[in-house]
Amino acid sequence: TDVAYSASLALLVKSGRVSVSSQLLTVLVQVLSETHTECTDEWLGRFAELDAAYRTALDKDESMSSDERGRLQRLHLQFLKKGLQWSNDLGKIRFGAMGMHALLGDHCWNMSCDEAVVGTEAERKEAAAKITSQDSEEDDDEFEEEDFEIGLRNEAVSHYALAEQVTTILDKLKSLPEPTAEEQTMGHVCLPSQRDALLTRSILVLLAIENLRDARKLVSAYLEEVETSRTPAELKKSYLDKTDGKAPSHIMFVCMLVRICEKDTKTAPLFNWLVRNFGAELGTMHDPEVVKTYTTKIGRVYFDIQPPPNMMDMMENMMGMMGGGMGGAPGGGMNPMMAAMQAMQGGGM
Repeated sequence: TDVAYSASLALLVKSGRVSVSSQLLTVLVQVLSETHTECTDEWLGRFAELDAAYRTALDKDESMSSDERGRLQRLHLQFLKKGLQWSNDLGKIRFGAMGMHALLGDHCWNMSCDEAVVGTEAERKEAAAKITSQDSEEDDDEFEEEDFEIGLRNEAVSHYALAEQVTTILDKLKSLPEPTAEEQTMGHVCLPSQRDALLTRSILVLLAIENLRDARKLVSAYLEEVETSRTPAELKKSYLDKTDGKAPSHIMFVCMLVRICEKDTKTAPLFNWLVRNFGAELGTMHDPEVVKTYTTKIGRVYFDIQPPPNMMDMMENMMGMMGGGMGGAPGGGMNPMMAAMQAMQGGGM
């Protein structure tokens, strides 16, 4: 393992031979797993060193074709994913080492900004339209889902959440444009804005891994630093108003979700109502089945809502890969929306 590490680093730093080193890196992570090498801080530092050297060498090679660059970016993504799996199997942290998640988050986000991976703006629009057309009869085997810009960014924020890098998530959200009028229209068929969707994805991941602290921190910081065009009072009013033509806002949904999760299992009916009420919006997000898996996990963890056996298996498999009808209205007949609002206000959010 030491030889593979040293040889890979030398090829990258001294020779800039990215293609050859990518093969050695594949061997390295395979040997680490097969020899049951423990995931230590030293090895995590080595992964960070190799990652930095790889990206530097890749960026320095100006003669490389776009196709080759895209191929090497994807190979490095697979290397980091295998490294994460190794850190999960032979480390001490559930779902894998935070350092590996941070490396993967950075790489996924960088890939999402690389035209060699996600294509030109015109190609990205075509890909986004294809994602939206869920009932399309066309064969889409030529498209790799992880290559889509939004798919990579979903992966990125999920890894940042698992690395407990809330500040990084917030910085990424700040860099994205505000939702368009179409994206905020009630009943829209387009994907929600990336800023909204990635906020919701981040909160769902944080809650699913039982990190309420960072979920609340992200929601509060988002309201203060990102959602500046509308006040909390305006957001609440719009969420309640079914006649203003606006889709329910993501920030209000996650605000209420976090507050409800801070309560007890008695608020399960309120949780079910909230998710069902926001279901149409969740259904327009990228990979809605994964979103459903997160909400199912949250329901089980916080409210003891047991999913069907097939959903349980899917949920456990997906969470492993990270490393890897409403009853009576709560609050004595109180309108569920008002109950949710009061739950949110009760925490000073």
